[in-house]
Amino acid sequence: MDFEYSDDQRMLADSVARLLSDRYTFDARRLYLKEGSGWSAALWEQYAELGLLGVPFAEAHGGFGGGAVDVMMVMEAFGRSLVLEPFLASVVLGGAALRHGGTAAQQAELLPRVIDGSLKLAFAHGERQARYDLSDVLTTAARDGAGWVLEGAKSVVFHGDCADRLVVSARTAGDRCDAGGITLFLVDAAAAGVARRGYALHDGMRAAEISLSGVRVGADAVLGPVDGGLALVERITEAGIAAMAAEMVGAMEAMHAMTLDYAKTRQQFGKPIGSNQVVQHRLAEMLVELEQARSMAMLAAMTLDEPDDAERARAISMVKLAVGQAARFVSQNAVQLHGGIGMTEEYAVGHYFRRAMVFEHSFGDSAHHLQRIAATVR
Repeated sequence: MDFEYSDDQRMLADSVARLLSDRYTFDARRLYLKEGSGWSAALWEQYAELGLLGVPFAEAHGGFGGGAVDVMMVMEAFGRSLVLEPFLASVVLGGAALRHGGTAAQQAELLPRVIDGSLKLAFAHGERQARYDLSDVLTTAARDGAGWVLEGAKSVVFHGDCADRLVVSARTAGDRCDAGGITLFLVDAAAAGVARRGYALHDGMRAAEISLSGVRVGADAVLGPVDGGLALVERITEAGIAAMAAEMVGAMEAMHAMTLDYAKTRQQFGKPIGSNQVVQHRLAEMLVELEQARSMAMLAAMTLDEPDDAERARAISMVKLAVGQAARFVSQNAVQLHGGIGMTEEYAVGHYFRRAMVFEHSFGDSAHHLQRIAATVR
């Protein structure tokens, strides 16, 4: 298997790195957090101009024609800078819904607008009672002539407060936790009966609680097969895990570099704390965890196109578990080795720690994915 990046991929990585080094300093990020949306609309336009919003989409729709590895490279760079914009929600999650479940007409209509940044998507699947069970759906969709009427609520919808369209899962048949009977719909976020309450997550990223009351959609709003949407939900979730795993690799790189620099410069008892062997060992252990996580993030990118659903699900769970544990180790030790300054709002390492903790509980925590892996062992 070839792990070398192509010339186009290296150019993409370099362009993203240059943009973020110029525009996404820690102080600049703090200002973006204070904007009304909680992120920078100006930078979102720049992402579109650079073609970043079209990375995973076909050239026929105006995209970059890239794949999961290209997305991984972008997300690593975003992780290093703690980027706030809705790339994960709109391009990765919403984009996966359209790529894997959209009709040719839906893709032709919507993907060019996603790519130019004028249309933002959000994946509204999780519900309060579901925990991490993807088949646990209480939101319903009942037939209404040629269309449908949706009733229910969704929780912790990443960037759901700014999305123009919502990819909503609803039960069209069966009981609460049945694997069958789930269907995905494209819902206008401004439609009658849609209510949204936006808020900031612990790491500063935006999310929303969404309620649906008598929301009417047409037959052309259906994404994927009626009653057979769980497989599509799983593909979207897997794309999200792979992208966030890459983001965590970038965040761990930044935390390790910051901690190493701090250990070289922080003086205690007349010498740098990095001269202490125990600190050196801890930094080495952090580096080992980082490099193992990098390998797992690459595995996730390589696995997303695996045709065997069971094998793909098992590999993605292994990635989520391994990267989650690595991110916890690196972030906790980064804070500890920084001492008191690591806990302050004015210093970046604590913000990386928070992002790592949000990752741990996104798309299933470590215990959930360990249980999934154990269930495949015979």
